[in-house]
Amino acid sequence: MTTLTFNVTLFRQQFPAFSNSTTYPTVMLQMYWDMATIYVNDEGNYGYLQGIKRQTAINMMTAHLTQISTMVQAGETPGYEQQATVDKVSVSLTPPIAKNHWQWWMNTTPYGAELLALLQMVAVGGFYAGGLPEGSAFRRVGGVFVGD
Repeated sequence: MTTLTFNVTLFRQQFPAFSNSTTYPTVMLQMYWDMATIYVNDEGNYGYLQGIKRQTAINMMTAHLTQISTMVQAGETPGYEQQATVDKVSVSLTPPIAKNHWQWWMNTTPYGAELLALLQMVAVGGFYAGGLPEGSAFRRVGGVFVGD
């Protein structure tokens, strides 16, 4: 089983916002890449994400995690639009515009939104587990329709 490794040069080319090696040292990016592999598997070369697609998906998650960390360190609250009034205290939060928390979280950065779009695109029609590959098709081997 092949395991992908972090390629900092490719990452910085794909995401120029993180090209400053002083602000974003390789060690820090490697840490976020390792975290990203929890969300997007780095082992094997199978399924709809193969080769450079899988590497790019992990790099997108790395950029997403790095951007969220940068926002938090700057005192920003990712994903929430806030309005505050000092006199007669008033706070307003905009509820997430997403079907679930995963989609909301992914849409807190442009990198996460891009990865979410990629994952939704490759998952069109759903996934199948086990069985023959033709189980996800309309026809069986030899062109016979399922159900004939």
